[in-house]
Amino acid sequence: MSWWESVYLGSPPWDIGRPQPEIVELVERQELRGGRVLDIGCGLGDNSIFLVKKGFSVVCMDIAHLAIRRGKAKAAKERVEVDFRVGDALKLDEYYDEGFFDAVVDSGMFHTLGDDERPIFARQIRRVLATGGSYFMLCFSDKEPGDWGPRRVSKREIEETFSGLFRVNYIRDAYFATRHHRKGPQAYLASMTKV
Repeated sequence: MSWWESVYLGSPPWDIGRPQPEIVELVERQELRGGRVLDIGCGLGDNSIFLVKKGFSVVCMDIAHLAIRRGKAKAAKERVEVDFRVGDALKLDEYYDEGFFDAVVDSGMFHTLGDDERPIFARQIRRVLATGGSYFMLCFSDKEPGDWGPRRVSKREIEETFSGLFRVNYIRDAYFATRHHRKGPQAYLASMTKV
């Protein structure tokens, strides 16, 4: 059993039982608008369920079969139709045509990738986005003290990974809600556009 599968035998710290507040705000500010959305590394699908309730068409993808199974059960209980899929974020070209999605939401995926995986991931995200499509990423920030949890990411790392493929609209300070923090660890929220 992979680590990603085993973590869903219990309740991972990022499973807060509701969508990430930063994702909710993207919708409220109308930065994330209607259309076809890929929620990459979706976990139990709380962001996806929220987006479907707001009128989006959502594909919720994670590499962990158990996360997808539990997410489907949660969506069924809430009577929400979400397209849950098991898949590898580094192989999106095997699943979707070029330009298939209007937006991609990444809530905690990027900071789990190794240095060699990041350029592959960026190219895969760009490929599945329509021209003018948006990529929103919430990741742990290098401003978060300590060494627990996932690797911290700097603004420079984000820019170096994506700037040749996307227009980086902003990278701003944010928080990543977890079950172990009152407010959440420090994070970056990035908005990018495929040009």
